[in-house]
Amino acid sequence: MTCSRRLRLLVSGRVQGVWFRGSTEEEASRLGVDGFVRNLPDGRVEVLVQGSSERVERLVAWCRRGPRGARVDGVEVTEETPSGEEDGFRVRW
Repeated sequence: MTCSRRLRLLVSGRVQGVWFRGSTEEEASRLGVDGFVRNLPDGRVEVLVQGSSERVERLVAWCRRGPRGARVDGVEVTEETPSGEEDGFRVRW
């Protein structure tokens, strides 16, 4: 049995206006993790992801590259206590 892991990512670079949120939602759904993605007023993108450790790490690795057209300069990762707050993965506005 795989343990659940919850991470909050703050992704910086050219990550808004390049379909980063929609692509992240697609990749997260493909991986079967829960959480959300949203743009922040300072130009970064916030990603909250929870699921098996392996799947969470796969989404983190994807976020370090981003979709075509994005330029990821950095990803700040914060470990959080897993919770049942998120059900599915979605774009938040």
